[in-house]
Amino acid sequence: MKFVQNTELGDPSANKQNFIDVKLKLLCCRYWYLDLWDCHDMIFPFWRLYWNKNTGGQLTFQKKTYEIDPNYLYIISPFTSFSTQFSKNHKYSSGIHVAGKNLSERHNIDYYEKRSLIHFFTHFNLGTPFDNVFPGIFKIELTDYLKDKLNYLTERLTIENQNFKLTFNLKLQSFVREAISNIGPELWKTINIDDRVLFVHRYIEANIDKKLSNTQLAGLVNMAPNSFSRLFKEEMDITLHNFIQNRKIAKACELFEHSNATIEDISHNLGFSDRYHFSRVFKTITGITPASYKSGKYTS
Repeated sequence: MKFVQNTELGDPSANKQNFIDVKLKLLCCRYWYLDLWDCHDMIFPFWRLYWNKNTGGQLTFQKKTYEIDPNYLYIISPFTSFSTQFSKNHKYSSGIHVAGKNLSERHNIDYYEKRSLIHFFTHFNLGTPFDNVFPGIFKIELTDYLKDKLNYLTERLTIENQNFKLTFNLKLQSFVREAISNIGPELWKTINIDDRVLFVHRYIEANIDKKLSNTQLAGLVNMAPNSFSRLFKEEMDITLHNFIQNRKIAKACELFEHSNATIEDISHNLGFSDRYHFSRVFKTITGITPASYKSGKYTS
């Protein structure tokens, strides 16, 4: 028997294969009943996946309002500006207003289903470059395969919603991966972006805590600043400056979710001149203040 030399790399064949590395990072997963869901012009730097067990939920995107169908999942890409509401209890036409609680074993879901919106959601990131696709809301049919996984996830969330076991994590990851695999290929154009732009993209992600200039980044790929800025805008459909700000605020949201760092600490660590500059940029991008985000008083 003849062995290939590079078996230590995990591949017994000499025929090289190329895979796309999707780095799924789960941020939260919850199962709530909502009595109020008036959330307007939200923009956040992570993916969202929504499912409502009953009717009455609505999504508004690009001035069109869509009824949320319990037979479908709704996937919202990062930096998409959208609004939500529960039609049975609609009070506010601006701002972010949510009332509800986690569902648990002690709740009679049949009772709450008649008066509230039963809402499952998970937030996640996919890593470079998949968190920088074009904004949009994608409607995915809830297949039997997805439905089985969703039933498991929602049942477990009524029992435990903080300390998840390995099985839950694996099933949630599998559920998210299966759902996003059903999004049309037009969303994933970023995997074919220019190598120079992708190199700088990855450099920004790895050095998001630093002050980054157009001149410095263009120099990494031996281009003039103006030429590289034009190329970046053509490839990413966003200016280099705005892209950097978006990624810094995305990192800030992650730190708010997963650390006890103060607003001042995060502002300093992400290279902003001061807290006030950071707060202005944060609110411009997300629509809410860092303090509101940090407190968790925004929305699902």
